[in-house]
Amino acid sequence: MKKVLTIAGSDSSGGAGIQADIKTITAHKMYAMSAITALTAQNTTGVYGISEVSPQFVAQQIDCIFNDIRPDSVKIGMVSSSAIIETIVEKLREHSAEKIVVDPVMVATSGSKLISDEACDTLISKLIPIATVITPNIPEAEVLCGFEIKDEEGMVRAAEKIAKSFKGAILVKGGHLVNDATDLLYENGKISWFSSERIDNPNTHGTGCTLSSAIACNLAAGYSLEDSIRNAKEYLTGALGAMLDLGKGSGPLNHMYRL
Repeated sequence: MKKVLTIAGSDSSGGAGIQADIKTITAHKMYAMSAITALTAQNTTGVYGISEVSPQFVAQQIDCIFNDIRPDSVKIGMVSSSAIIETIVEKLREHSAEKIVVDPVMVATSGSKLISDEACDTLISKLIPIATVITPNIPEAEVLCGFEIKDEEGMVRAAEKIAKSFKGAILVKGGHLVNDATDLLYENGKISWFSSERIDNPNTHGTGCTLSSAIACNLAAGYSLEDSIRNAKEYLTGALGAMLDLGKGSGPLNHMYRL
């Protein structure tokens, strides 16, 4: 059985973060492990409290995992402090982690920044460089490239700019643009487009976490990056298409729609 490690925050309502990752990994018939970076008090209507885990305890979790059940891939989600980011990078380098998917969670759907400028700088300078692939949405890609993205041509220019300081692959998710759910993969100068049907579903809580975890699962299974993204998008489309409707706000997906 393939093993996947998720390093992220806990979502008490179960729709995003560690909980979404574990459900996604389980749905891919793989063994899920976690290193929790923060506890959150949240639900579909918002985040009401955050309690960060100490960097030392994050390090201890990662050591315990790698020293016993070595993961075949790693997914990293929201990490809110420079100290935690530096700890994660140090430990993943120490353990020679492979197939690292970084979802650079920096900007909320509403447009508000989720992490401090200092943590953002550390994420860009230290965490992103160790990734196999990063999966920014449009607002996050704008932070990384420094200019506004209005169309698919802008997505290409953004990926080219980001690639100047990053050796790994870049998946710019186009869901924030008005057209179909079209994503751009930029890898070693090669451009690939991935289009899927846009599901008219207001319940999108945890879509970014779910996609990045699904990519990590496919990489663990030995698929190429292109096939991993294609398979992950197909899984996400199905989870959205199942039209689960829970909570008073933007609800979660049905991660287990295949069961």
